Amino acid sequence: MAVAGQSRTVFGAVLFWGFLGPIALIVGAQGSVFSDPTLLACGQESLQFTLPPGWEGNASFVLTTWDTEGKAYALQNDSDCGLSVSGTPDGSRKVLVSYTGCYVFEWDGSYLMLVGLEGTDAAGQKVLHKEKLLRCPVDLPALDAPSSSVCSAVLSQDRLPCASLPITQGDCEVRGCCYDPRDRVKPCYFGNTVTAHCTPDGRFSIAVSRDVTLPPVILDSVQLASGHSTGCVPVVKNNAFLVYQFPLSACGTTFQVTGDQAIYENELVAARDVKTGSLGSVTRDSTFRLHVRCSYSITGSFIPLSVQVFTLPPLPAVSQPGPLSLDLRVALGMRDGSYTSYYSDSDYPVVKTLRDPVYAEVKILQRTDPDLVLVLHHCWATPSINPQQQLQWPVLVDGCPYAGDNYQTHMVPLSLASGLLFPSHYQRFTLYTFTFVDSASKEMLSGLV
Repeated sequence: MAVAGQSRTVFGAVLFWGFLGPIALIVGAQGSVFSDPTLLACGQESLQFTLPPGWEGNASFVLTTWDTEGKAYALQNDSDCGLSVSGTPDGSRKVLVSYTGCYVFEWDGSYLMLVGLEGTDAAGQKVLHKEKLLRCPVDLPALDAPSSSVCSAVLSQDRLPCASLPITQGDCEVRGCCYDPRDRVKPCYFGNTVTAHCTPDGRFSIAVSRDVTLPPVILDSVQLASGHSTGCVPVVKNNAFLVYQFPLSACGTTFQVTGDQAIYENELVAARDVKTGSLGSVTRDSTFRLHVRCSYSITGSFIPLSVQVFTLPPLPAVSQPGPLSLDLRVALGMRDGSYTSYYSDSDYPVVKTLRDPVYAEVKILQRTDPDLVLVLHHCWATPSINPQQQLQWPVLVDGCPYAGDNYQTHMVPLSLASGLLFPSHYQRFTLYTFTFVDSASKEMLSGLV
């Protein structure tokens, strides 16, 4: 065991110094055909890089690589060495290379592969024009492969590609995506869930399925919580999915450093369609809020360490016991549908003339849940401070003004324009001053209402 460990150390050192010259040239090269970092994709089992259309320029170049012994080879299909080269209709070329093949070596926590464009000069001698050291992390963060139901629920016409071709099933599933070997066009596609990636070149990639909520979220209502500029819109969208891709430094992304990690966070939210009637407001849309966090190492290479997706917790029960504090206040007046100011404790008892309006307000205290709605089922008045006194006069019955009153209570509607932080935590209504009388003698009773 000691001999094997020593041998590997020597091998690594030889490779490092053997490629030091080309690495230095690469760092200094400008305008290289390999300079776009988005052309490299790191998988769990292999790497893939793409040469864009027109990569050969005006001359005839040979795409070249070197094995672990320093020998140069033209890049071509070679299954024995774990290499696959394919062209696309737009003129680009995709190269898929296995980490266990002949042309990739491991060094300092990364898989490395040296590629270049080789041509000939006027004398017919071979000349290396462009070089690039491709680097992929050994410990690439892997997502769980989606369940079969998440994949089978996606109709073929709704599939959006999760990765470019060619790609293996293992690399596809490591991305958290679905794989169908029978589909030659889009074998690797997004499942019926949320799929998020942090890319090595510093970008968010977030795919959202409409079926991530029940009922399905309205995709047209989904947007980044803080980013509304031109580049902060979906790059791909159909009836079932939308995909966001944007730099870590854009679209309202927050940034913090914790230890040796750089953490980037962003949120997607969906607006809800609220219908407002004369007595209340309703919505039939799901609540959707998605928090995505990407962590990168700030020591050494800028390599993604993890991606975390946080969705809303399960909705609480529609009805559950718990403490509830309410406050009943009477306003001094109302202007343009809004209450102006309120009577204080020192103002009571308040003297009113019969039939004068009384502007009442009930609100929930010490609650910040925007989905909480106050509904007043029954409200009544008594001639004393005892709410259980047998002598009562109804003000609201089953949430509605008491129909047996000739001066019916009037409900005051609330809207977002009211200026209240949580309008649904309030109920306002206007009743008209009355006095209790004896049912037999019709004489007024003494006491406060």
